[in-house]
Amino acid sequence: MTPQRLLLAAGILGFTGVALGAFGAHGLKETLEAGNQTENWKTAVFYQLVHTVALIALTGRPLPHAAKAGWCWLVGVLGFSGSLYWIALGGPVKMLWPVTPLGGLLLLAGWALVIASAFRKTDA
Repeated sequence: MTPQRLLLAAGILGFTGVALGAFGAHGLKETLEAGNQTENWKTAVFYQLVHTVALIALTGRPLPHAAKAGWCWLVGVLGFSGSLYWIALGGPVKMLWPVTPLGGLLLLAGWALVIASAFRKTDA
């Protein structure tokens, strides 16, 4: 994944993260409270925005595994945060239960790739 694509993905995740955070706090407040899902929604937004910033950081310095880490974080956010959003809105928990931890594992894999990059030399 090129730095431009990482930045595009970060922009999309950041924009939608802020929009979904505001929508959850205002437009869905009663729905989320009624289903006791406010914390799930907040967790999804938090993880999405944290990994948005991490994607932006990957564009600033060439890391040996930047592209792989970027893909892990992008797909991980879609799986982890996406499944929490869906569950918070009443999605089928039984069907979604494996998606959340798999998304979380991809987020962890991205961070492991950043760690692995610390042990490899770059040409830059």
